[in-house]
Amino acid sequence: MDLEKKKFQKMFPNLAQEITKENGGTKINAVRSDASTAEQAVAKKFISYNPDAIDFLRRCDKAEQAEEIICYLEKRQEISPEYAKKLRKQLKTKGVRSFGAKKEDDYYLKQDDSF
Repeated sequence: MDLEKKKFQKMFPNLAQEITKENGGTKINAVRSDASTAEQAVAKKFISYNPDAIDFLRRCDKAEQAEEIICYLEKRQEISPEYAKKLRKQLKTKGVRSFGAKKEDDYYLKQDDSF
């Protein structure tokens, strides 16, 4: 048994560490054997959610990136020139983080309790 455990740890060191951690594990809300039912149940929190300008700006690291987002949304008429002006003023005076904390990769997956 110890030989198998050592072999497993050697082949999959990160997985072995996760399995043996005291507080490790993944929360499972439900188990479904029918794939179509499972697909309908996941990610309900953000169904029909349409990100707005602030959501996009919160993904930026630099003011230059935020300015590009504002120009793009204004050009596509997804935001009004007045709103674009307001966003630019906030960006210039308060900085890119004034729109909120940075949204990292997989932000919405991490926010959704169904995963």
